[in-house]
Amino acid sequence: MITTLATPDSTLAAIEAALPIDPQPYTVGDRSTGLVIVDVINGFCTVGHGSLAPAEPNEQIETMVAQTNRLAQTFTAIGLPVLAFLDTHEPGKPEPPYPKHCEQGTGEEKLVPQLEWLEDNPHTTLIEKDCINGFIGAIAPDTGNNTLVQWVNQYKLEALVVVGICTDICVMDFVVTLLSARNHNLVPTLKDIVVYTEGCATYDMTPEMVAKFGLPKTAIHPQKVTHHMGLYTMEKRGAMLAAEILL
Repeated sequence: MITTLATPDSTLAAIEAALPIDPQPYTVGDRSTGLVIVDVINGFCTVGHGSLAPAEPNEQIETMVAQTNRLAQTFTAIGLPVLAFLDTHEPGKPEPPYPKHCEQGTGEEKLVPQLEWLEDNPHTTLIEKDCINGFIGAIAPDTGNNTLVQWVNQYKLEALVVVGICTDICVMDFVVTLLSARNHNLVPTLKDIVVYTEGCATYDMTPEMVAKFGLPKTAIHPQKVTHHMGLYTMEKRGAMLAAEILL
């Protein structure tokens, strides 16, 4: 009997068939809409900038950065608000299960060069977060106030377009929590939570890389498969997936 070994592409094809997603064009129209950018920073996106940055150029990440910049330029040009999360950690304070990353003062916690212009943009709000979930990271420990919730309510936003990295980690945790916050009436005007598929990316960790770095097999993280699973989970939890954003 001949056994055919699964390849990454065949695995992805089987998962896409069993767990399909259905991205559609999304038209902003006259809705009050904001753009949320999750962690498009050097420590996750710029080659060689830290333990969780890509070791070499990565097409999916490069596409995500370019699409994020394009949308940000479009939103700010017409006066729509943008909020960007910046993964930022206190030096020496770990975030298991990850190695140290994006510590304050390293430059890893800064927006990628293509998005540095957002730092001085009047339509942009920046939030430093010290945890995976941006919704939680937006809560001030001393007062309990949530900057993200305040931002949505200040602009009376009806829709949010979400982009960033990693699709199946920080983006997904933020989106599924925001869906619950919406249903809990913390953001009364918010109706649509839209994830732009081409504006999201995740990382790749092959079995060969895991062996090279002496990591456990549970560290294996096939980029295309985990990207799909993140999108699948968000859509099934109530987010809308957009193949294109039309303004």
